[in-house]
Amino acid sequence: MAELEGLEFGKSDFVLLDEVNMEQFMENLKLRFEKARIYTFIGEVVVSVNPYKQMDIYGKEAIDAYRGRELYENPPHLYAVADAAYKAMKRRAKDTCIVISGESGAGKTEASKYIMQYIAAITNPSQRAEVESVKNVLLKSNCVLEAFGNAKTNRNDNSSRFGKYMDINFNFNGDPTGGHINNYLLEKVRIKFNPVIYDLYQIQFYNTRIMNCVSATPQGNLQFETDSESVQVVGSEAVSHIAGLTTTEPDNVTKSLLYRTVATGGGEVIEKGHTEKEACFGRDAFAKALYERLFCWIVARINAVIEVKDYNPVLHGKNTVIGVLDIYGFEIFDNNSFEQFCINYCNEKLQQLFIELILRQEQDEYQREGITWQHIDYFNNQIIVDLVEQPHKGIISVLDEACLTVGKVTDTICLESMDAKLRQHPHYTSRCVSFYNLCLVSLYFRYSVEGFLDKNKDPLFQDFKRLMYNSSNPVLKEMWPDGQLSITEVTKRPLTAATLFKNSIVALVDKLGCKEPYYVRCIKPNEMKSPVLFDDARCQHQVAYLGLLENVRVRRAGFAYRQPYARFLQRYKMTCEYTWPNHLMETDREAVEAIVTQHGFQDDVAYGHTKLFVRTPRSLFTLEQERAALIPILVLFLQKVWRGALARMRCQRMRAIYAIMGCYKRYKVKAHFWEVERRFTNVRNMADYGKSVEWPTPPAALAQFDSITQQLHRRWRARQIVKNIPPSDMGEVRAKVAALGALSGERKDWGCGRPWERDYLSNVRDCPQTSSNFIRISKELRNKDQYNQVLFSGFCRKVNRFNKSTDRALFITEKHIYKLDPKKQFKVLKRLPLESVSTGLSITAGVDQMVALHTSSQDDVLLYIQRGELCPNQDRIGELLGTLIDHFTRSVATVRGCWVETGIGFRLQRGAELKQAKPNFTELAWLSINCSQ
Repeated sequence: MAELEGLEFGKSDFVLLDEVNMEQFMENLKLRFEKARIYTFIGEVVVSVNPYKQMDIYGKEAIDAYRGRELYENPPHLYAVADAAYKAMKRRAKDTCIVISGESGAGKTEASKYIMQYIAAITNPSQRAEVESVKNVLLKSNCVLEAFGNAKTNRNDNSSRFGKYMDINFNFNGDPTGGHINNYLLEKVRIKFNPVIYDLYQIQFYNTRIMNCVSATPQGNLQFETDSESVQVVGSEAVSHIAGLTTTEPDNVTKSLLYRTVATGGGEVIEKGHTEKEACFGRDAFAKALYERLFCWIVARINAVIEVKDYNPVLHGKNTVIGVLDIYGFEIFDNNSFEQFCINYCNEKLQQLFIELILRQEQDEYQREGITWQHIDYFNNQIIVDLVEQPHKGIISVLDEACLTVGKVTDTICLESMDAKLRQHPHYTSRCVSFYNLCLVSLYFRYSVEGFLDKNKDPLFQDFKRLMYNSSNPVLKEMWPDGQLSITEVTKRPLTAATLFKNSIVALVDKLGCKEPYYVRCIKPNEMKSPVLFDDARCQHQVAYLGLLENVRVRRAGFAYRQPYARFLQRYKMTCEYTWPNHLMETDREAVEAIVTQHGFQDDVAYGHTKLFVRTPRSLFTLEQERAALIPILVLFLQKVWRGALARMRCQRMRAIYAIMGCYKRYKVKAHFWEVERRFTNVRNMADYGKSVEWPTPPAALAQFDSITQQLHRRWRARQIVKNIPPSDMGEVRAKVAALGALSGERKDWGCGRPWERDYLSNVRDCPQTSSNFIRISKELRNKDQYNQVLFSGFCRKVNRFNKSTDRALFITEKHIYKLDPKKQFKVLKRLPLESVSTGLSITAGVDQMVALHTSSQDDVLLYIQRGELCPNQDRIGELLGTLIDHFTRSVATVRGCWVETGIGFRLQRGAELKQAKPNFTELAWLSINCSQ
């Protein structure tokens, strides 16, 4: 049973009607049509009403909603029955079929397209190329067949004038592997030939032009006239045109149209000329045969493409089949003829099969479930089928007998013969309204038997067959294989059209009878093709003809609803305290009995082996109403529980995330230290103590700590280098470190790469001519001022305030700064306490040797240090600067206002207070390495 929709849409299953009668059936059908619910179930049968408009219910979302679901889990839909047929085929390896029937224009062909679309969409998960090819051909074959086999009628713009049954073969994976198409009774007389050229399989067929040339319709342009005793074709252009289109000789075409070749009893072959009426009859038969054989050739070509290739049941397993029958609709015209008789007979035959299978399915289900079957009164139309097809006394037999009778047999004589054999039949009557309107009343309809005999014979002279077989076109030749027989070989009279049709329908019914059937019953709501108009009388007639009311009665069979225990329990367990949320009983049947007992439905149900049967819909609606009232409460409860579960899951995820992050961070830290340890394992044995080793990139959490680690490594490396420096060189190293810190890269070359002699005036190499005199003077000053260390000495030029310069010598000890006159035996011109220059000194950022000594008495001294002969390009400003800073740093605990200025307006403040500090081992190591170079 379908998922129950809101009551405003009516009953989604006719089985749930309160009373099974035509009034309630039509009222529910009309309400659902007006609410755009075009599908309704009768158990597993889908009743479809043509909406006459596009509806957005066939897309991918709808396909996904019905894929793999049971019939009763979703609202009624074509996809539901298609999925049920596919599941039965795949799960139980059973051949299934979907029978689509209804009046012409009720939407049968469209329904078959949607069913094929659904089957194609849910198959082939592996996207194999050969399976895709089969699916494409199956889907696109509809377009080709409709182009050639459909026509506009006064009831339908695109009416199928043929019946189609398509078998789709599936392998054990449920993928389509091929198929086969059978076509039934192509209606040839009402096909409207349009002047269109068909280009099919690279072969041009000008069949419509042929039809125009030879057809008897007003479009036709091939006419005959009687000239004295013979019949002639009017004009030769039409004959030439037919010969060109069929690639035959014009003389042979003319001969086939005007003469008939017959064989006498003695074996002699003679040519018999046609009368004008006979020529028109042959022309019409030839036109119909051309069209029919072309259509059959197209179907055969499609079958050749989609047939199962290289199938081996041992290797590939059993092939299962889904059949889709799109049969032409029964028709109700004011003047129904032979074609309507055949079409309606086909629908009666299918209706008889439908009743038989539905009854058999119901009986089988009741027997399986152990439920007593109750007899249901219904109309069995087997008596109608027998009226048509019964041997010797059925209508078809009477027609065939009349066609085989020698002599002039008319439609009136045929009708009289029917009256003689069928007058006592309860469903047969006839009357002669006029000479041209002889009526046969049977199968609910009135038929005019005028033309029955001619249409039943449908003979085609052998001359036309030989004409087309001898065509130069190989495809036309292939369509007419019976033309190869000579006139003396053709002795057996061909079967009549009615017999051929009966045999094909019997074969179809046999084929459907061995499959598990599913049904789509299509209804045409009105003749105006209006999406809002519902013609009650016409729809009621269709409902009666299709036997839908009997179908409901058979389906109910005393029980309107049946459901497996597990499914029933799953849907209604919330309505019973003993089954919600889960029962503790031994079986699901006991739990279902608890639900039924709590609601007081014991007398309205029966318990099968696997299913519960509910007698009246009222009990089911009571359960549905209680379920609908409980659902909002349960939804709120489930939302609360689910939100709590989601919050707990989020909390657990966050905890897990943080735990993982912590472990990962610890791992990254450890990995970083492991990598540092690996890279720096042998740095003690390296010449540069690991300076050339690339430091690994630290994780973000270790960025600051890693910077400290690298600094420690640099300090360790510097210590390793410094400890190898002789004590005698430590003073020079300390001075260079002081200069490096003061200059901070502002002076490009400040003498760090050379030895610092400090006392250049005493150096014989630097001052060979004056060194002896200076040594003497420095001894005198040592004795006088008691200094212990010479910080710096060298020649310079003093610049006074008037921008005049004179040669002088600068001599600095740990106590004084001396300005000497080298031209006067290094006479002391000025003596300043060293502490007086603690205010600072200034130098430029260039390569010059200019220095300004700032004194506390603001008597600054501006000097230009001169280079000696030891190295003409020596920069001694850095040496002077570094020596003074090192001296003040080591020997003076507190020096206020000490500044070092480089460049114009640029000043580096070393601090208002310079405290005693330990040497910077990193800078010492750098200076030592550069000095050694």
